[in-house]
Order: sequence, then C-alpha cells, then structure tokens
Amino acid sequence: MSTKIKYWLIGSPLSTHQLAHKRLDKLRALAAFSPDALSSIAYANQEIYLGLVIAGSAGLLLSWPIGLAIAGLLILVSLSYFQTIHGYPSGGGSYAVARENLGILPGVVASAALLIDYLLTAAVSLTADVEAIASAFPELWPYRVTLALVFLLVITLINLRGIQETGTLMAIPVYVFVLSYLGMLTYGALQALTGRPVDVTATALPASQPITFLLVLGTFAAGCTALTGIEAISNGVPAFQSPQAKNAGLP
Repeated sequence: MSTKIKYWLIGSPLSTHQLAHKRLDKLRALAAFSPDALSSIAYANQEIYLGLVIAGSAGLLLSWPIGLAIAGLLILVSLSYFQTIHGYPSGGGSYAVARENLGILPGVVASAALLIDYLLTAAVSLTADVEAIASAFPELWPYRVTLALVFLLVITLINLRGIQETGTLMAIPVYVFVLSYLGMLTYGALQALTGRPVDVTATALPASQPITFLLVLGTFAAGCTALTGIEAISNGVPAFQSPQAKNAGLP
C-alpha cells in the first residue's frame, strides 16, 4: 500500500533509456525553469520600495533610476548565462565555468552559493507569495506559516514527479503570471504616457531618514534579488530536447 501511495504521489521510477523521452520542449521548459527568476522579479520591486520609503516621497522618486540600473545589470547577467549555455552545453552553469577555469575549490564555492541561492529563493518567494495572498484575504493572516509549508510540500511533490511533469503542471500558473505581469506593465505604461501617474507625494509616509549613499546602495542590493534564478536554465541544459544548447539559449 505504501509503495502504491508513493508511486501515486511521485510517479514510477524511470529506467535510463526512458530519460531521453522525458526532455523538455521550449513551452514546458519555460514553465519548469522560469519560476525561480519570475518569483524574484515579482518581489524585487517591493524590496526597492521598502528600502526607499523611509526617505519619504523624495526617496520613492529614486525607484525609477534604481530599477533601470538593476534592469541593465539583469541584461548583462542574462547575456553571460547565454554564453555559458553555448560554452558549457553539458549543464552545470556557474559551477562548470568556475571549476574548469579556476579550479576545484572555486567550483565548489560556486556550487555551494547556488544551493544557498535556491534554498533562499524558495523560502523568500513562498513568504512573499503567502504575504500577498494574506494581504488580499486578511482572514488567512494567522495561517501564513501553515500556508507556506503546504505550498512548499506541493512544489516538492511536483518536482519529485520529474522534470517533464513539472513543466506540464507549472505551465498554467507560470503563463497566467506572465500575462498578468505584462498586463500590469502595459497598464502602468499607458497611465504614464497619458499623464496620469500616481502622485507619490500624496501616498508616501513622512521621511524618517535622509537620502544617503548607503541608503541608495542598500536599496540597490535589495532590488538585486531580481537577479536570482536566472542561472536555472544554464544549470539544466541537458533537460532540453535536442539541439539542447540552441533550445536552451533561444526563446
């Protein structure tokens, strides 16, 4: 009975010759590998505003240039991983690059950093998601920890079923999120172009600290959480259908 329950939850074990048939097409691969980066982008804006709001409306006005600076850095990092995908098509990402070019110890350091990154991404993403849900539905506020653990269990079981099943199951929420996020950006751009942006001076809290270089630098560092998760595709190139590097490197 326990074996049946196990197979029902995480699926039957696969033999080696079946792995080639479980590789991902681009549609499923985006759903399987993009949640790390998408979740980071989702709460990075919040971190920027939280860092600047203590400086009042004058601080919030800096969110735009800080966001542009992070977007520029995001492009550079993405181009770097694009090169990594084609230079190291066997996967491994930063670990493979560091180990081959710098030695075993830097490679181990890079892999340890990636493990910590994945751990923190899951923890912070789930916390931010549950906080957003509880803000919309205040009756759920006392159950935030329980909800986060339930979501973590669901995500774990989905991943244990295999990479192809993960891509299939995650496709709907991922693409709904992408469309919603693009819609939000489009609406904000239209509001700005029509001359009706929100007046931050009317909504910002009174300043409790002056704008300093350290405040801006700290906010930039907090907003750089948007960069986490970008490496996921370069780490998992072998999971793509052939030609693997080409499919992983291009949308």
